[in-house]
Amino acid sequence: MEVEKEESKDSIQTQLEESLNNFKQLEDGQLVDGTVIDVTNELVFLDIGYKSEGKIPVSEFAGDLPKIGDTVTVVLLKKDGRNGPEVSKAKADAKQVWKDVRKAFEEKTPVDGTIEKSVKGGFDVLLGGDLHAFLPISQSDCQKVENPESLLGVKGKFYIERLYSDNKANVVVNRRKYLEEQTSGARDKFFAETQIGDTVKGVVKTFTSFGSFIDLGGFDGLLHINDMSWGHVTRPKDFVKKGQEIELKVIRMDPEEKRINLSLKHFTEDPWVHFEEKYHVGDIVDGKVTKLTDFGAFIELEEGIEGLAHISEFSWTKKVSKASDVLKIGDQVKCAVLGYDIQAGRVSLGLKQATENPWDSIAQKYPVGTKVHGKIVKITNSGAFVSIEDGIDGFLHGDDISWTKKVKHPGSELKLDQEVDAVVIENDPEAHRIKVGLKQSTEDPWQKFAEQYKPGSTLEGEITSITDFGVFVKTPVGIEGLVNKSNLSEDRDTPFEEAVKKYKVGDKINVYVVDVKKDKEQVAFSVREFKKKQQRDEISQYMTSSAGDSDGAYTLGDALNAKK
Repeated sequence: MEVEKEESKDSIQTQLEESLNNFKQLEDGQLVDGTVIDVTNELVFLDIGYKSEGKIPVSEFAGDLPKIGDTVTVVLLKKDGRNGPEVSKAKADAKQVWKDVRKAFEEKTPVDGTIEKSVKGGFDVLLGGDLHAFLPISQSDCQKVENPESLLGVKGKFYIERLYSDNKANVVVNRRKYLEEQTSGARDKFFAETQIGDTVKGVVKTFTSFGSFIDLGGFDGLLHINDMSWGHVTRPKDFVKKGQEIELKVIRMDPEEKRINLSLKHFTEDPWVHFEEKYHVGDIVDGKVTKLTDFGAFIELEEGIEGLAHISEFSWTKKVSKASDVLKIGDQVKCAVLGYDIQAGRVSLGLKQATENPWDSIAQKYPVGTKVHGKIVKITNSGAFVSIEDGIDGFLHGDDISWTKKVKHPGSELKLDQEVDAVVIENDPEAHRIKVGLKQSTEDPWQKFAEQYKPGSTLEGEITSITDFGVFVKTPVGIEGLVNKSNLSEDRDTPFEEAVKKYKVGDKINVYVVDVKKDKEQVAFSVREFKKKQQRDEISQYMTSSAGDSDGAYTLGDALNAKK
């Protein structure tokens, strides 16, 4: 018993000496590890191996309170304070943070931090303790930051770009670099482990006019508008919503360009596989107009099967300038299958082929000589178009407006919407052309003139115009002929400029019919020949009358004397 008592005294003595040695080793400003022995609402009590406990305010733990028995590192501020040893976890954390930050800067490894607030040009980041760093906005994310407030409170990894500036602590961090590394690693893993045809999950990130970008875990894949559905897609937002998590098929990958193409429609069978079972060239089918362009209209025959009706296939008779003049999106139409290419996923459609071609029977309906009644629908420099029936217009040339007028500008004789009676003078179904004439619906005055006035006859007409090359004369039947300037004066030596002075527009004038060309609608007159014929007629008259009064010969001299 005495031996045990001696050993017990020796043990207590040893512990006391060790405890006294520990007290002597503790120095102000030293980092020490303490054991949590109690936690209250306001304080955390630590055993730091000194004669009394250290006390830490709960606020220094930022809500992450330790449990009894946990080890906490603190700075011994004052070993013998008024209320026992004064310790600080915050200062210990700050020292540790600086130590970790220096190490991370030297070894180029990331550190943890929290984006606390926006500052000029970027953000303030808390790295731990009381150590703050500056994060430039350009280095805060992989993409342009449109809304800085969205990053506040974000916890993450940061690279240390700079520690000191002008011998002062000035920590600058980079979050973008870390994110890009993570993205690159995740993308490389995706390309290494994923095969074409695999199903993957992603979140709809952004929309464009050509589709939607899908976040596959820090990197994007493209869901093109054409891969959302086998049918026509106008708006990507009709198929997916921003922030929506969806499953997609991987249909293309390009590791070098780092491009990934995704699809929704490949979860279902391609409708083109059965196209030839349902559709054949020449079939008349029903469809819905889904899109209008400058060159035609896209028509959906069924989901995933869409064809193009070119604007030239809209009508047999009308020249369609814009598809929107005939159709609108959503219209249900009948059309004919003109051709298809299954490999390219194309089908050509025609609207007019679903109706009867009026030009097939136009020759029988309007043979040459047929009288028609129509309305002027268009006037050009050379003539006008007359609507004979819906979609069928006949061309009226300026030369066929009047028998007697030389029409230089059809607009001077005709007006839009004017109703006229005409005659079909040409019908060419193959060229889709009909010609009509207005003058042919009345009697041809040239025929009448040719029958009434043969070359060599005379007439009295009215001067309608005087030109440098002669005088135009209007005849009693309404047609005009020309007195060439060389035939205006009886005396060949009299210049035209002198001879024409005695005439003015509206004067009556006697002329001799030199030539009639009915087919060319031309007639030539002569004043000189009229004078000569007049003289011949007078001579003949005198010769006839003198022959009755005398048995002797009658001479030219007698005739001239008689005129005196």
